[in-house]
Amino acid sequence: MTGDVIGTVGAVVPAVPTLDLHERLISDLEAAGTRYRLIDHPPEGRTDLVSALRGHDVAQAAKCLIVMVKVGKKQTRHVLAVVPGDARLDLQAVKTLLEGTYVAFAGRDKAEELAGSASGTVLPFSYHPRLELIADPALLDSPELFFNAARLDRSIALATDDYVRLAAPRMAPITVTP
Repeated sequence: MTGDVIGTVGAVVPAVPTLDLHERLISDLEAAGTRYRLIDHPPEGRTDLVSALRGHDVAQAAKCLIVMVKVGKKQTRHVLAVVPGDARLDLQAVKTLLEGTYVAFAGRDKAEELAGSASGTVLPFSYHPRLELIADPALLDSPELFFNAARLDRSIALATDDYVRLAAPRMAPITVTP
């Protein structure tokens, strides 16, 4: 299917619980009528290297990072922060946005548990009720976003407006200005 544009007009339907995360994503993209392409490539999870394999500018990659934010002493929130591949996440901006008292990248085990996939394959969609999705508006500068599809050897190129429509992220500036 590599290079094929897939998708028709349709409604979002709940995914079948027995599907793995990759299959669930494809099912959701199909059901929502999104415009996307599958791209097979050698296994790679680092944004700069996989962008070269996929043949696009790093800025078009949707880099996905899991962040832990403490709000007071008793509440911990987790955020899936999605930023352009050439940008750096501004942890302080996330902390301020959530009115937190402490912020840090989540540990690998916690991040993989919440994301439902291994490091390097985290989707720019949240499938966990305790994982809040926040995307930087700079993602909207590109007509198409690229990200690993819950696998190291397959990526998705997804129309940006379809991403925003389907994922419904909270949009906020969360990158460090160079």
